[in-house]
Amino acid sequence: MSEESAAKPRGGVLRWALWGAAAIGVAGLVYIIAQSSAKPVTQTAVATSAGSSGAVPTAPETHDVAKKLSHAADGTAPPAYPFFDASGKKLVPADFKGKVVVLNIWATWCGPCKTEMPTLAKLAQAYAGKPVEVVAISIDKPDALAAAKAFIAANAPLKLYNDPEAKLPWTLKPNADGMPTTIILGKDGLERGRVSGEADWAGPGAKAVIDKVLGE
Repeated sequence: MSEESAAKPRGGVLRWALWGAAAIGVAGLVYIIAQSSAKPVTQTAVATSAGSSGAVPTAPETHDVAKKLSHAADGTAPPAYPFFDASGKKLVPADFKGKVVVLNIWATWCGPCKTEMPTLAKLAQAYAGKPVEVVAISIDKPDALAAAKAFIAANAPLKLYNDPEAKLPWTLKPNADGMPTTIILGKDGLERGRVSGEADWAGPGAKAVIDKVLGE
């Protein structure tokens, strides 16, 4: 056998070995990416001493109502835009004058809305018998209304209210900044602050805010 013919098998074996190693490397990389995607990223608060070169990670997002409350529209009346209760009765925000109103705009397709809803139910329970009303207005279209009813029924004592035209967020001045949006109205029917995004309405921050408005 010539040296040339003897070298061919060895070259072929070498090429197959290299391809095999490359395939294993790609498979390993895919596995790492998949694992990273499957595991949620967690943030850890790290205290650094003076003079430390380590960067301090961003703090986790807070859902404290008192810290998320904004006041751009304080003192203004919400629009007289109609929505409906479960029986089909037409209502406007002014119909709740005389009570502190926690007017929450939500939808079944909004994950953060559904996450915070049990805390709104707890808020309603905590202020039962007091002039505080949690008015959770769904902007679900009629074809999703049954799902909205079922969801609210699982979060008693909340009641279903619905804006079938889904225009309420854009009638507010300023417009709602995302979903959910919650507006706090004083007993005079005027805005006292609003919260954009998910919040913990069962926490002490929410109680402090509601008690303050209730005492005005």
